[in-house]
Amino acid sequence: MSAVSEEHVAAVGRLLNNPERPLKERFRALFTLKNIGGPTALQWIIKAFDDKSALLKHEVAYCLGQLQDPRATPILLDILKDPNREAIVRHEAAEALGAIGTEEALSVLEEYSRDPVEEVAETCQLAIYRLNWIKEGGKDDKSVHLSVDPAPPLQETDTDKLQALLMDESLPMFHRYRAMFSLRNKGDAASVKALTCGLTSSSALFKHEVAFVLGQVASPAAVQALTDCLADVAENPMVRHECAEALGGIGTEGVEEELAKYLGEEVPDLVRESCIIALDMVDYANSEEFQYANALSLAA
Repeated sequence: MSAVSEEHVAAVGRLLNNPERPLKERFRALFTLKNIGGPTALQWIIKAFDDKSALLKHEVAYCLGQLQDPRATPILLDILKDPNREAIVRHEAAEALGAIGTEEALSVLEEYSRDPVEEVAETCQLAIYRLNWIKEGGKDDKSVHLSVDPAPPLQETDTDKLQALLMDESLPMFHRYRAMFSLRNKGDAASVKALTCGLTSSSALFKHEVAFVLGQVASPAAVQALTDCLADVAENPMVRHECAEALGGIGTEGVEEELAKYLGEEVPDLVRESCIIALDMVDYANSEEFQYANALSLAA
């Protein structure tokens, strides 16, 4: 992104942190700040951890991880260590620490790898594997999706073998994630079908990541599996939330009608707010806007 004045950064930051503005505008502001980067944008992003929306705070942690700015490490450690924080926010803080890759986080991640909240413990275990992988010389290769992933893909390219690894719950989660990202990078119909099988895993964390990568691939072949998972009221809201956003990223015909079913007050906040954001993603995909750049004009 070209140079943006401090005044504009502050304006977008104020929009992000204004609870009176629609959540979809605040999400666009968040991703605008992520795209800008730098210390001022970072501080405005961190300030949003004071918000009441678990969905927004979780996305704040995600963006900090994607920025890979070590200056975010102290606040992410504080978020992870706070048992009063929502599980999805603590999980995302742990994942962000893994993405940033600073060794100072290792002792805290090891401590919380035994956290009573399963999603938090599993994410810390993943982050530890990633930090050790980095220590051994591992380097991120930017995927076509331009994301910093919790685990690197494998060299294996056989879809059946990758699916077997994906579904083998006796393996460490890190190895299963590696198979997951290999299938995502292949992205063909057979690989997408293999990935949808992961939505039957026993781990909510694993299922949520499967939904996330299906949203990245954005294949219509994943719509039915994601729709079924979103509709399952017995499913962990963390999983349903990611299914909703994945459907918004795919945006095929009929997706908007499905997402609109979950906007009522009886729906868990995490799921309802995700459907609001997903509907905005569909609107964005059908517009001619640059990615979230219009947050600058909204904040002006």
